[in-house]
Amino acid sequence: MKTYLDCIPCFFAQALAVARISGANENMQKKVLDEVAQLAPSFSMESTPPETGRIVYQLVSRLTGNEDPYREIRKNSNQFILNLYPKLEAMVKNSEDRILTAIRLAIAGNIIDYGALPSFNSGQAFFNIEEEVRNSLKSKFSIFHYHEFKQALDNTKSILYLGDNAGEIVFDKLLIEELRKLDKEITYVVKDKPIINDVQVKDAHDCGIDKIAKVISNGGDAAGTVLNLCSKEFLDIYHAAPLIISKGQGNFETLSGERAPLFFLLKVKCPVIARDIGCKVKDMILKSNLPTPPEKTPTPHTGSLKT
Repeated sequence: MKTYLDCIPCFFAQALAVARISGANENMQKKVLDEVAQLAPSFSMESTPPETGRIVYQLVSRLTGNEDPYREIRKNSNQFILNLYPKLEAMVKNSEDRILTAIRLAIAGNIIDYGALPSFNSGQAFFNIEEEVRNSLKSKFSIFHYHEFKQALDNTKSILYLGDNAGEIVFDKLLIEELRKLDKEITYVVKDKPIINDVQVKDAHDCGIDKIAKVISNGGDAAGTVLNLCSKEFLDIYHAAPLIISKGQGNFETLSGERAPLFFLLKVKCPVIARDIGCKVKDMILKSNLPTPPEKTPTPHTGSLKT
């Protein structure tokens, strides 16, 4: 996905948010914005938003001296959702379609996003997570390629799962566990270096993902999967993967134009992405990137729990 003009104000908002989280005073915050303004004329509209965002975050890190401002936020996000895990696990166990319910919950977790939602406040927003979960179990999908996903599952033994954010990783764990019950081998992909609240190897280990999947780094430090910034080791695995689950907006922005066996799972949080996909903000998406996918149709299946 290319960068749109509407993305540029968002880069400024993200720069200000990360400067504040880094502990910068107002003078430094102003300097950050001034330097982003100097960079803005060089922003390529043909690059994906995460590629430009990476440059912005590197700038803020250099100016503030804080290479990982979201460290504690990632830790707290993981712990908060881990505390909810038994309740989430029961929701999957008691549902009519466990894979679909796990997908719904994985998408619900995509709301924990400090990049797409710079004003996201974990202390306040986490109180609404359970409401987000309840809504995800009954909401219709705007794009629902579940039939294609189930067919792809039937035809593969291994799955490459591209992770997104801390906290959200615990929701991913639910889906990975259900896929493991189908005798699938999962490789879970994290970022190599800090970028916003995106998952890293430590987050995966803290949340127990390493117990149920092989955890690898993509070698990159962008909020998405920018293939030309990834390691050769990751690229070899990516290009050989028969089925790829891509979580979140950043991965959609960077991979939506790729010809690969991708299934995008995300909650739309940005009007630019909504326009690009052809849906509305807050919509739930399960979108196939396989050749000649069916037309967009909402599902009548609500993924409701057994009563």
